[in-house]
Amino acid sequence: MEKVAGWYPAWHVALLYWTWLFLFTFGFTGAEITCRSCHSQVKPQQQHPQQGLLMHLRTDRGEKEQRRFPGKKGGERGQGAGMEAEDARLQANLSPAPPGTKFSGWETRRVTRDTEKVAGESRPRAAAAPAEDQPLRGRGSPAPGGRPGSVRRRRGRSPRGAAGREPGEAGAARFGLEELRLGSTTFALAGDSAHNQAMVHWSGHNSSVILILTKLYDYNLGSITESSLWRSTDYGTTYEKLNDKVGLKTILSYLYVCPTNKRKIMLLTDPEVESSLLISSDEGATYQKYRLNFYINSLLFHPKKEDWILAYSQDQKLFSSVEFGRRWLLLHEQVAPNRFYWFVTVGRICAQDLTCLVLFLSDAQYITCKMQNCSEATHGKPFPGYIDRNSLIVQDDYVFVQLTSGGRPHYYVSYRRNAFTQMKLPKYSLPKDMHVISTDENQVFAAVQEWNQNDTYNLYISDTRGVYFTLALENVKSSQGLEGNVMIDLYEVAGIKGMFLANKKIDNQVKTFITYNKGRDWSLLQAPNTDLRGNPIHCLLPYCSLHLHLKVSENPYTSGNIASRDTAPSIIVASGNIGTELSDKDISMFVSSDAGNTWRQIFEEEHSVLYLDQGGVLVAMKHTSLPIRHLWLSFDEGRSWSKYSFTSLPLFVDGVLGEPGEETLIMTVFGHFSHRSEWQLVKVDYKSIFDRRCEEEDYRPWQLHSQGEACIMGAKRIYRKRKSEKKCMQGKYAGAMTSEPCVCTEADFDCDYGYERHSNGQCLPAFWYNPSSLSKDCSLGQSYLNSTGYRKVVSNNCTDGVRERYTAKPQQCPGKAPQGLHIITSDGKLTAEQGHNVTFLVQLEEGDLQRSLIQVDFGDGIAVSYANLSSTEDGIKHIYQNVGIFRVTVMVENSLGSDNAVLYLHVTCPLEHVHLSLPFVTTKNKEVNATAVLWPSQVGTLTYVWWFGNNTEPLITLEGSITFTFSVEGMNTITVQVSAGNTILQDTKTIAVYEQFRSLRLSFSPNLDDYNPDIPEWRRDISRVVKRALVEATGISSKHILVAVLPGLPTSAELFILPYREATAENKRTSADLEQISERLIQKLNQNLVHFELKPGVRILVHAAHLTTAPLVDLTPSHSGSAMLMLLSVVFVGLAVFCFGFVGFSFLQKIPGLNIYAQMQNEKDQEMVSPVSQRESIPNIPQSELMSPEQLVDEKLEVQPIGK
Repeated sequence: MEKVAGWYPAWHVALLYWTWLFLFTFGFTGAEITCRSCHSQVKPQQQHPQQGLLMHLRTDRGEKEQRRFPGKKGGERGQGAGMEAEDARLQANLSPAPPGTKFSGWETRRVTRDTEKVAGESRPRAAAAPAEDQPLRGRGSPAPGGRPGSVRRRRGRSPRGAAGREPGEAGAARFGLEELRLGSTTFALAGDSAHNQAMVHWSGHNSSVILILTKLYDYNLGSITESSLWRSTDYGTTYEKLNDKVGLKTILSYLYVCPTNKRKIMLLTDPEVESSLLISSDEGATYQKYRLNFYINSLLFHPKKEDWILAYSQDQKLFSSVEFGRRWLLLHEQVAPNRFYWFVTVGRICAQDLTCLVLFLSDAQYITCKMQNCSEATHGKPFPGYIDRNSLIVQDDYVFVQLTSGGRPHYYVSYRRNAFTQMKLPKYSLPKDMHVISTDENQVFAAVQEWNQNDTYNLYISDTRGVYFTLALENVKSSQGLEGNVMIDLYEVAGIKGMFLANKKIDNQVKTFITYNKGRDWSLLQAPNTDLRGNPIHCLLPYCSLHLHLKVSENPYTSGNIASRDTAPSIIVASGNIGTELSDKDISMFVSSDAGNTWRQIFEEEHSVLYLDQGGVLVAMKHTSLPIRHLWLSFDEGRSWSKYSFTSLPLFVDGVLGEPGEETLIMTVFGHFSHRSEWQLVKVDYKSIFDRRCEEEDYRPWQLHSQGEACIMGAKRIYRKRKSEKKCMQGKYAGAMTSEPCVCTEADFDCDYGYERHSNGQCLPAFWYNPSSLSKDCSLGQSYLNSTGYRKVVSNNCTDGVRERYTAKPQQCPGKAPQGLHIITSDGKLTAEQGHNVTFLVQLEEGDLQRSLIQVDFGDGIAVSYANLSSTEDGIKHIYQNVGIFRVTVMVENSLGSDNAVLYLHVTCPLEHVHLSLPFVTTKNKEVNATAVLWPSQVGTLTYVWWFGNNTEPLITLEGSITFTFSVEGMNTITVQVSAGNTILQDTKTIAVYEQFRSLRLSFSPNLDDYNPDIPEWRRDISRVVKRALVEATGISSKHILVAVLPGLPTSAELFILPYREATAENKRTSADLEQISERLIQKLNQNLVHFELKPGVRILVHAAHLTTAPLVDLTPSHSGSAMLMLLSVVFVGLAVFCFGFVGFSFLQKIPGLNIYAQMQNEKDQEMVSPVSQRESIPNIPQSELMSPEQLVDEKLEVQPIGK
């Protein structure tokens, strides 16, 4: 596997000093290292493509600030880019556990843990070390601040603590000051001095091949401009440049290695230049090039089939290949990033007929499909309905999803790909956030942030199925990583099952606790008895203890890392401090060689520590910004140290790569002699320090224990250790010598779900928990497991003893009357759509539901009955044909009693259009009727929100019509919003308000009807053209004219004459003025002087038409807020005008068809026609059928007074 290596110095003050100094002296250079393979390394994807470990080096050609590579998670290429146990890792200055994958409310992450997957191990940091020879000064150059997703080393920083200080007399006995020499060779990657990134892969497993891809990344262009491929076949002694074998002009961007066959290598070209793959089957000796028609963003190898790969493209498409990338098949589009997995679980590996299932998240749905046939018809959807986006996590035998409803997240789990079940946390935990930390050993370890927590999380541990969770530890410290991911201060010790370290916050103090039984019991760490110099330390529990930094962070300036290893189960190396609480001051490095029972201080200055030879040798290298040439070795688990030189010239160390495999005796140090030199690769061979392999007599037995208690997780385990005085090579790890089960005691049992441990040690029911509820789904005649309040710790191997007393007992299901009946919909909502299936779920807290009679009345005249539960296991389905609010009732009855429940369901249909109907013009201080016309007309329960004029406070009604009075003349707006379920639509109209106005019906040349599509947009455009023609023909100001073309055929329009007041006029126009304007308009219309050209050769004349007696209503629906005309007019004709004394105006002197409006009475009972069709809803009345003025008089029309 490929990794990134890096050395990271410590304190900010010194950093700022060196940054300032070298900024003005040498410019910006340095090393920046990103562990591309450890981001998002979730357990189910351990067999991910192995990318080369990425190192960033600052050169004169580099930018001051790192910018991410194309890809996710800060340049991370591949979904997890996981690695095998044999893979070598460039040792980044990180805690080895990856931060996991964050998703909406969740984060799935591997718990902080070092295993054999890291050959050479991570290097914890301490605060000070034994003296080194004074290194060369002024050679390093500081790098600028870190960016999310990267770990970078800053050279311009001084080590903290007693830098360069020799230990005292006690230390002199511990540290040998005689300089010894390690066998090493140095190779320079000539010609790559400008390259600022490198990816490294070491095959391991008796293979001597190392591949290195170096690149020049231009931070201004955001792309790779140069690359070189190097290959070594002698464990890194020499390297050959392979640019001619991959193409001299080919620019490479990434390196992948098949996790199940290290001989198979895959290189990606830079997508900025071309999209191609280079494939090798001989450990990178030769390559074949294949062009792609898509751009790869990440790869996921199958954990068993070496040629099966999933590829995720930059445009969110998922591809599959069964020929190691030589040919690709498109599986699906719109797949969520980092949310695709191979279907792998215990006993269910993909078959040879290529029917292997792929799991992925698309459009907020969890989908499975066959790799060779992923059509819509073959899709499986294991979780019904939609889930929160980016909330699909697959880890080992578990699949997790999240669904938010009612403002609260709900978490579901599928164990071994079976049906989903809601995860059960204590009733009032009310989680805000959840992180799946571990799924090892058939159990889920989760961190939950509850409703009253901000910077802490509670640890919960589940049963085997991952459903029922109990509290393991409260208030565990958390922090935020550079990418916004949450970091939990929890560390799983490698090699010892059930052993964890955690930092807990108590009264604003953070203290480190340890557990040996998966969180059942926790205790503080005992501080060392003496310091590095042998001086006594007075630290008494519980007031004083040892505290360790467990934070997994991508921030290189966060002090504290911790390391352990499966092949060295007793050795833990970590940095921390002694006192009342965890502190960032006075940090030292400590080691435990008895699995955390006792600790020793080993350094006072930052060092990076690696495990060699299965922990038989510890290597410590000073963490400094200056060049070094020495390191320290310990053969007795850190009790004494010897000084060795590994290079003749001091080297700025950028990273370290340990040999993969079990022996780990070859190490490559990456660095530079100066900030302008090429990459220097120093191969260090530790085999020369051993004169023989260890034999049986070189070992001694060691028993794992917890403060003297030998039974841990129900077993006594004895390991073998090399005797400290023996300096021999161990070789292959043999594991525990013996393991003997213990007799079960109360300490082997934790409290069951719903129970809490009290001060007397007993597990008693919580106040919210009813123990009898476990039998609620139990049927008479069957049996269930009745909890004793205890459950055995998962993976505990104890036998006999109190096991029988604490184990749940099978019990016959009791007969009970129905109680606590509930009816809900399957999605938890109280709304449903007309014509769609609604699924009702019947739930009963107590009672024999399976043997009860269930009666359901859907409230729409339909009722059903069920005689047993089997008919309702998948819910009761019903389709409502009408909209409305329905009262759904359910009754459950058996021989012992009955219970009832009611649900009110709102059935709606989607609202598509809202159209606001109101007059164009109205009179001042008179009510205006505004109506919202809907399509479809029957939608269901609606809410209307109205805004009138400049009022900022809306009116809210349940009716679609409203009246309103305008007291100010001018143009006013009315806006209505209609809310139907989750849909809100809006329409806005403008209305003119005056004390008096006139109107006249207009007609047009008959040929206009041939071009009338009878849609609102056309009518608006013609209205504008007619208005312009009237203004041009009469010279009347456009402010006095308002034209509205009416719906229907023949084409007609309404002309409004408005009393607009000029800015220089003192008074607004009188009725006499309006009369003069009206006469002028009618004169021009009668003289055929008003016309317009519709299109070349089509001339349209505008005429004064006959009088109309009916309101003109435009009910055509429109999204764009098209004008709707409702003319509430009173026609004044003949003698009526004279009878009411309208001075200076006689209707007999006017052209028929002119209507006068003044202080009209509002008609509230207007009939609204459903807009099924424009031509059906609006009658077409020929002009010949319109009433003449004489006919209107004969009809005895009511006449209203005009003017004031």
